[in-house]
Amino acid sequence: MAVTNFIPTIWSARLLENLQKRLVYTNITNNDYEGDVKFGNAVKINAIGRVNIFDYAKYTALPDPQVLDSTQQTLLIDQAKAFNFAVDDIDKAQANVNLMDAAMRQAAQDIKDVIDKFIASHYTYAANAIGDDTTPIVPTATTAYELLVDASTKLDEMDIPSDGRVAIVPPWFHGLLRKDDRFVKYTSEGQQVLRTGLVGEAAGFQIFISNNVPNTTGTKYKILCGHPMAITFAQQIEKIEAYRPEKLFADAVKGLVVYGAKVIRPEALVVITANKA
Repeated sequence: MAVTNFIPTIWSARLLENLQKRLVYTNITNNDYEGDVKFGNAVKINAIGRVNIFDYAKYTALPDPQVLDSTQQTLLIDQAKAFNFAVDDIDKAQANVNLMDAAMRQAAQDIKDVIDKFIASHYTYAANAIGDDTTPIVPTATTAYELLVDASTKLDEMDIPSDGRVAIVPPWFHGLLRKDDRFVKYTSEGQQVLRTGLVGEAAGFQIFISNNVPNTTGTKYKILCGHPMAITFAQQIEKIEAYRPEKLFADAVKGLVVYGAKVIRPEALVVITANKA
């Protein structure tokens, strides 16, 4: 790939496409406030309080208008990750594959892994919990589904919409669900797992699997269940640049991705702390 033929917008779009196809935890987020974000930006999010409802009587004057309360939260774009790699001209000439394209795909995969773990770490803000580090749940093939029912019930009690709910589980928990006839396994599971991690439905949740479920040395897995309204996420590919390193015979690409996440509705999240049996 000659640097003179490099088109940044095409490479930027390709990187973003790869990120979107492989991120799992973004399925429990929304991007309502993404817009034109830059590193260091602070996005102000206003939340309106409850509106008073009153009885109406004919020919009776209405009370003075309610002065609405509002609270403000801030989404910080405070994460910045970069890459910088080169493909030697000799390697490029000897290879029968497009090394630069393969390297870009790998860069997307590796950035995905970092972003996924960052979003996963927000389980600490969940307002609802089942089990904890002191008494983690040990699910079995007959109780794994029931744990998701309990999580769904907690969301019901918080008036969280039933449509669009998501649960992100480790592979071993998915294995337990597969042994329960109530688990709805998607027929195209193989392709879905490769592209999105989506494997089926259970207890009103779309079930995604991920190896990035936070855990402590293989125990105390933090299984996050909830609705995308809970976490807002924003990302931006700030720079993609190709260049010829001064001291190398090689083509190089460097890139910068910035992002941030904020739990704005903790009541819409449930975290299950579980040990593998």
